[in-house]
This record gives sequence, C-alpha cells and structure tokens, in this order.
Amino acid sequence: MTYRAPASEILFTLREAAGLERGLAEGLYPDLADGMAEQIFDQAIELAHNVLDPLYRIGDQQGCRLVDGHVTTPKGWVEAYRQWQAGGWSGLTAPIEEGGMGLPHVLDAACQEVWTSANMAFMLCPLLAAGVIEAVSRHGSQELRRLYLPKMISGEWTATMNLTEPQAGSDLSALRTRAQRAGDGSYLIRGQKIYITYGEHDLTDNIIHLVLARLPDAQQGTRGISLFLVPKFLVQADGSLGARNDLRCAGLEHKMGIHGSPTCTMMYGDEAGARGWLIGEENRGLACMFTMMNAARLGVGLQGVAIAERASQKALAYARDRRQGRAASSDAEGMSPIIHHPDISRSIMMMKSLTAAARAICYLTAAALDRAHRGADEKMRQLNAERAALLTPLAKAFATDVGIDVANMGIQVHGGMGFVEETGAAQLLRDVRIAAIYEGTNGIQAIDLVQRKLPLNGGAVMRREIADMRLILTMLETLTDEDFGALAKRLAQVIASLEQASQWMLATLPTRPQDALAGANAYLRLFALARGCASLTRLAIAGRNASDPTLRAYRALARFFGDHVAVEAPILEEMIVSGAASLHAGASFLMGDL
Repeated sequence: MTYRAPASEILFTLREAAGLERGLAEGLYPDLADGMAEQIFDQAIELAHNVLDPLYRIGDQQGCRLVDGHVTTPKGWVEAYRQWQAGGWSGLTAPIEEGGMGLPHVLDAACQEVWTSANMAFMLCPLLAAGVIEAVSRHGSQELRRLYLPKMISGEWTATMNLTEPQAGSDLSALRTRAQRAGDGSYLIRGQKIYITYGEHDLTDNIIHLVLARLPDAQQGTRGISLFLVPKFLVQADGSLGARNDLRCAGLEHKMGIHGSPTCTMMYGDEAGARGWLIGEENRGLACMFTMMNAARLGVGLQGVAIAERASQKALAYARDRRQGRAASSDAEGMSPIIHHPDISRSIMMMKSLTAAARAICYLTAAALDRAHRGADEKMRQLNAERAALLTPLAKAFATDVGIDVANMGIQVHGGMGFVEETGAAQLLRDVRIAAIYEGTNGIQAIDLVQRKLPLNGGAVMRREIADMRLILTMLETLTDEDFGALAKRLAQVIASLEQASQWMLATLPTRPQDALAGANAYLRLFALARGCASLTRLAIAGRNASDPTLRAYRALARFFGDHVAVEAPILEEMIVSGAASLHAGASFLMGDL
C-alpha cells in the first residue's frame, strides 16, 4: 500500500499537544494565522503523495552508483529534487532576510514527518542542508553568508556535515583531519571523512561541506577542533562556480537500508589541499557544529515518527484484509480478519499509541524551539531554550526507538509475508534502524540527558516539565468520563516515578557519576513515558467531544498507553535507583576482571 498522510491527526497534535492554537492566540505565529498553516501543509502532503512516495521502493531497489568519482542517484531522484527546489521547501525555516520563508519549527516538523514517511532516503539530503543553513546563518562571516546562503536556501546547492573518521566515531577528540592556514584568509584541508550522507550526488551543481579539522597549533581534545566550509566547486566573488576543489568521493557504503541515500567516504587534499573557510572561531568549531547537530537530532527523531506511522498504516491495512483462524468473538463461519484476534489488535494499538506519543514529544520540542526564537520576552525565550535542550535528547532517542520497535512489530503482524521484501514491511525496519545510531547514538542521548540537561539550573528545568505534566493530570482528574478508565492513576504513577528518579539522579550524579549513568537509558525512557502519557492525555481530553472519530480515538490510545506502556514506570524507577551494582558487576565479568 502507498502512504497517506494522517493530516487530521498531525494538525490536531500541533494545535493541542504542541500549543499551536495557544501560540496563534498569543500572536506567536502570525505567519500561520487564517488557515495559512493548513494551506502550506496541504502542499507538503501533495509533494509527499505524488512525488516522493512513488520513488520509495525504487530508491531501495536501485540504490546509488559510484563511477569515476561521480555518484548517480536512483531513477527519478533528480526530477523529484527539482520539484522540491521549485516549491521553495529548502528555505522553509531559513531567515527571511537571507531569502528564506522564516516559518516556525512546528510547521516544519509536520512537513518533515510526512515527507520522511513518503521517502526517508530522499529526505536525508534536505535535512542536512537545513542544518548547514542554520550553522552558516548563525556563525558564518558576512561574506560566507552572502556567497553561500542564498543558493543553499533556494535549494540550488545542497550541503553536508563531515564529522566521523575511521578512528573517530562518537569520540571527536581522536579527529585527525588537518587544516593549514593558507595566508589569504582561507585554509587547506587534508584528511578522510566517512559516513558522509549525500557527500556526492547528481542532484545539484555544487555541494557545500562543513568539515571538522584541527589546526597545527591546536590543543588536543575537542577544544582544539575548528569548523570549515569546503565547497565541491570553488565559488567566485560574483557567486558563479569556479574550479573543482581538491576533494572527492572515494567510495560508497553498502548499507542495511536507506539505499537511495549515498553514504560516502570523502577524501580531502589529495594534492594541494581542499580550500575551506572558517566558520566561527578557530578551535571553537564544535560549538558551531552542535548548532547543526541539535537541529538534525529533532529531524532524526521525526524520522522515527515517520517510519512508525508508515509501518502502522501498512500493518493495519494488512490486518484488516488478511484472514486466518476464527476469532473467539466471531459468530460468523470461516476465517476472521486477523485484526479481530486480540494479539494482533494489541500489537496495532501498541504501534499507534507509541507513534502518537513520539509525535507529540517531537512537536512539543519544535514548539519550544519556536518560543525560544520568537518569544517577545527574554526570560521566556531563555526558559524555552532550556526546555528545548531538555526535550531534544528525548525526541531523538525515544522517537527513533519507537520507529524501530513499531517497524519490527509491523513485520510480526505481517507474519511470514513481513519477512519477504514483497510487502515492503522489511524495508521500513531496514531504513529506520540507522536513526538510533547517527547524530549521536541513543546511548549518548541518554548520557547527555543525565549529565547535561537534567542538572540545568539545579534541576529546575525538569521540575518545570514535571509541573506541566501535573497540570494535565489535574485537568483529567476533574473529568468524570468513565471511558478514561485508570488513566489518571497511570499518569499519576509515571509522573511520581519520574520525580523520584530525577531526585535520585540529581543527588547521585555529583559523587557517583558511574552509578547515575548506569541508569541513563532507563531514565530517558521513564521521562519519555511520562511526557508521552501526559501529551496523549491532553489530546484525549481535547478530542473527547470532537466530531471527527479519529480525534475521539485519542481517548482509547491514551488509555491503552497508560495500561500497557506507562505501567513500566515503577520498574524503570527501580532499575535507575537500584540497578547500578549488578551492571557494574556484569561489566567486570565482561572485561575479564572476575
């Protein structure tokens, strides 16, 4: 089956869970008023349905080819990119003064979801370009912004981020790529980078690489890393293309999934050196790179939501059509659609509730970014910047875990047909599996949450988040609707577990960091279950009297999430508080110390 965007569910989540309705009333989103958000979103859906989705299987089956240093993308990719560029989508959130539309992150999140559901491999290129645009816009010199931003924002040129090296994966302190001052304000770059998404392709005439490298006099470690803009073709003062720069694609990775996206090994400086220009300050490149990485982390979280949505649609359609066995509840003769069997309906409810919770978390993160950038009051901008920082590792890690889990459950619903490529269920799992790895593995996200984000302002940022969840609980407790079942009890329990685990983490981290980090993954999941349950509860309350049955269904989704997912909370709390000793003992055994 083809993908169909769940427009009403996405817009409802934007309005109620992410606060778009409140933002419109406050004047935060004047550019989305009077139905403009819906109009733009409808155009994004049209692109997803008519251009990107038909190429999804083609990209997987054909992949990319490298011949004589040139990469050819799958059939139809170039034409699809031209339509993407013609629509002006590359500049959706880019600053107006730089030629972009300057639209909010919440709208971009919704568009990113539907485009990625339609074709994840294709959308990796625009995702990275958007991050580079933000990094250059915020940290680039006036001349670099003049020369490069207009054509990146228009989509005429694409862009990449170059971090990883064979010996330096997540630990960038081991980075060996070198930069030498050329004496004319530029730098000569020499080194190798691996896993570079869309490092070479045939979609645009030029590709702008942001490359991390180390100057000769730089100190060791991450504090000695600088960031450079290195174009495939040098750019003249009038913006026209000049000579080919000293860089090349040396190879393409043969990957488990996202076959339509070329993953390149890039070589810089085979001859005189690849010419680049400094972004930000010398030896402070990592701060500039994190501007791009933080934007990309929310985008990767949305990849998890997008694939989970597509997998849920595919599984539900199959379960309604496939007949096998006679359901215990059926009075009819013959085989029943498998959706009537409790185990299958449980699986699909799990898929849909996890997807809805992950979507709400990602959109809430996007809304916090909007308020951090658009808020009229400096204090509120700061509070929302802190909230976005707290939620970003949650959005990236939980949503991508959900994408993997839901795609895996989708294969199970299909049974044997899920294990063969014919149905397309397997491609979803193959494609989304990378999302938990790149842009900082999910384990690193958990460490970041515990070590850096939870302690912000002595834990005040997390306490505000818990207070927000308690407000939703209070709203629920005022209702007498029996269809909510034990949801109030479940939500109260998961919030209480999060609060107690947070207090333990804050008390333990300063003196026993290893014990705190032993529970980091469990802590991130506990936080996600609390935030997801609270957000689904808000949606359930808002949609309980809606005329659209899809929106009324959030009551069932929230109740299911409470009874089948959020009930993990006390166990997760126990793992966090008491699990360190057994982990450390097991680690000693694995390292041969016992």
